[in-house]
Amino acid sequence: MIAFHDVRFPLDIARRALAHVERRTEVVALASGHEQRNARWRFARRRWQVGYGVKTMDDLHTVIAFFEARRGRLHAFRFRDWADWKSCPPLQEPTPTDQELGTGDGSTTTFQLVKRYGDAANAEVRRITRPVPGSVRVAIDGAELTGGFTVDHATGLVTFDTAPAAGALVTAGFAFDVPARFDADELRIDLESYRLGQAPDIDIVEVRE
Repeated sequence: MIAFHDVRFPLDIARRALAHVERRTEVVALASGHEQRNARWRFARRRWQVGYGVKTMDDLHTVIAFFEARRGRLHAFRFRDWADWKSCPPLQEPTPTDQELGTGDGSTTTFQLVKRYGDAANAEVRRITRPVPGSVRVAIDGAELTGGFTVDHATGLVTFDTAPAAGALVTAGFAFDVPARFDADELRIDLESYRLGQAPDIDIVEVRE
């Protein structure tokens, strides 16, 4: 059975990974020299080469064990992208006003955690589905709440006991993981090359939900 395993890839190894943010854009060059461009993907996808984080034989053993437990590409898991894992810049601490979730209408009780990138006119809105338990801080019109809401850590949905009033701005701050999987069903590791300092080829890719 395909499932999401609610476990996190080892943090120390992930910290040293080589990260990529990729998009899929189709570019057609016309005879006039102009271009036509078409975005094949609505959202970007993250990818990591975690072999760079494997520094010891014990690290290698840890990755193999994690790979086996996930059955290769079959089961997804939590991955921390150390370059982008908070509602704020990585070296800052989340505040309850970091990200706008929406505006109350007096009846809606559920809001999705999101993170915005870029300027206001061209912001990219990323849905956050795997917040770190205990990290989510919520505010209404700038006033932080100490209760009266729950967070689903498998979907990133924030549900209020009482719907925010019409016109009330709902915001949140949080840390988050990325749903991810191994990008191959085999780990090919040349131990001799590894001993000479070459990173093993171990790719992990974000899973869109």
